[in-house]
Amino acid sequence: MNEIYEFLKKCGAYYLATADGDQPRVRPFGTIDLFDGKLTIQTGKSKEVSRQIHANPKIEICAFNGAEWIRVEAVAKEDPRVAAQEHMLNAYPELKAMYRAGDGNTEIFALESGKVTVASFTAAPKTVLF
Repeated sequence: MNEIYEFLKKCGAYYLATADGDQPRVRPFGTIDLFDGKLTIQTGKSKEVSRQIHANPKIEICAFNGAEWIRVEAVAKEDPRVAAQEHMLNAYPELKAMYRAGDGNTEIFALESGKVTVASFTAAPKTVLF
């Protein structure tokens, strides 16, 4: 988990894919945290991405660091604990202008039942299940 977290953290931004009915939706995201041994992401409950994840929790993340890219396939499960929200907001203090732990809008999703593939143009892909 630490290697996946570090890869995504160093990229700064990654792309999160969800399903909206039969239409895929992809958007840039920037929050990634490691809480209780699980990768977590953050959004607001008022956003479409939240509605899409609740309707279909299968998500994918893709990021590129200039030499390698990572693809994370996972099931996003809401972690409603205020401690998870606080941990994320402490990792990204700039979000505190828009979100507060326990505000009813801040939402944390833990990534579970996943598969990670790291690939490049010069080496065979590496795959890990979590």
